[in-house]
Order: sequence, then structure tokens, then C-alpha cells
Amino acid sequence: MRRIHVIGIGAGDPDQLTLQAVRALRSTDVFFILDKGEVKSDLTRLRRDMLDTHIPKGGYRLVEARDPERDRGAGGAAYSPAVEDWRSARADVYERLITDELGEDESGAFLVWGDPSLYDSTLGILEEVLGRGTVDFEYDVVPGISSVSALVARHRTGLNRVARPVQITTGRRLAEGFPEGVDDVVVMLDAQQTFRRYADEDIDIYWGAYIGTPDEILASGPLAETGPRIERLRAEARERKGWIMDTYLLRRNPGGE
Repeated sequence: MRRIHVIGIGAGDPDQLTLQAVRALRSTDVFFILDKGEVKSDLTRLRRDMLDTHIPKGGYRLVEARDPERDRGAGGAAYSPAVEDWRSARADVYERLITDELGEDESGAFLVWGDPSLYDSTLGILEEVLGRGTVDFEYDVVPGISSVSALVARHRTGLNRVARPVQITTGRRLAEGFPEGVDDVVVMLDAQQTFRRYADEDIDIYWGAYIGTPDEILASGPLAETGPRIERLRAEARERKGWIMDTYLLRRNPGGE
């Protein structure tokens, strides 16, 4: 029986891999890496660095495939269908990799940024592949340190306050309004810098980009003052690297609604 490890590898720092993740790495015969193109080639390099750090003697195979493009211009009612089409295209790639590159008695692994349970499609895609019935395999999931955990650790703060909830959402949903009854909101996947919509409210922001990597950038403070600085830092970083991954916590102060 083929076996797949879905391994959470943290936000980018090789030291953030758990002992469970390291054991899974060392039991893997084939690592599957989806290449996002030359602009994001350093993401592939970071994965290779992690393998070199924790499996210095090698003894495994690396198989790379090009990640299908997603229609990022699709909005409104077209957004969900566009994501589903992209996930199905990814499932085609996963199916081929597992069928052609993984022997029946071997173990393979997908290295997932952060934690596989948080805004990642790998688990759903593997279930889609299994549902097709063309290749059989078992899989397990190794949790990882998410960018959310790494963000608040780097800012030396918590996600929630005493007896208060915290919500994790996306920039797309934040654009629809600040979540009702929640004053601590973590925002991921926000290409539009939606925090700018709340600059006139009494809110603090804790922001980080490329968290856990040598390119890490952090900023925090009152949103009205810190927001423009984040916009500048973000624009400079994107121009320099060609891409950006960032996460932030918005913390509304008492009486700031």
C-alpha cells in the first residue's frame, strides 16, 4: 500500500519543524514539490534547505511538478467555481505523481507551509484523488506551526484576550465587514490590504511578512499610524521579491467599535 505523509513544515524556519515532522521526513522515500514558477523559486529552495537540515545524508527522491495556475481575477459568484477548477487541476497533478512516481511499497510526502488544517487545500485534494478510484493509498497528517502562531510569537502577544473569542478569516471576508462580536481577528490571504478600511477605528495591528524566513518583516502599532508604513513595506518587498506572503492580527480596543 502506498503511503502519503502530509507534513506541516511551519512558516519557513527549519527550526520550527516538530520532532514528529522530522520523523516523517526521515521515513519518506519521495518528496513531491509543486513548483510555482521562477518568481517563487525561493519557496522551493526553502523546502530543499529543510530537507538538507534534517536529512543531511539524503537517501530520498525529489519529484517536482508545475503548480496549475488559478484564475485570480475571478470575483463574486465566480470565485468559488474558479477555486474548485484549480483544485481539480491540482488533483490531476497529485494523481499522476502518486501513480507514476511512487512505488506500491513506498512512502511519499507533500510539504505544506504552516499547518495542513489552516487555509490549505492538500487534504481536500487527496480526498478527491481517492474518490476517483484510480490509485489507492493511505495518508496521515503531521501538524505544523502556522503563520498565525509564528506571527503572534514574534510579536510577543496572544491571539485572544481573557474570556474573548478570536476569529481567523480572509481578506475577502473582512471586506464584507468586521466580524460581529469579535474584537481579535487574524487575517490571511489578503492581497488587497483590507485593513485600510478600518484605519479610522481604534484598532491595533500586528503584521508580518515572510514570517520565519531570512526575509521576515514585522510591524505593529495603532492601525491609523502603522497602516501606511505596512503599505510601504509591503510594496517594497513585493517589488524586490516578486511575491509576498503576509498575515496580520487586528485587535480592536475596548470602546473602539
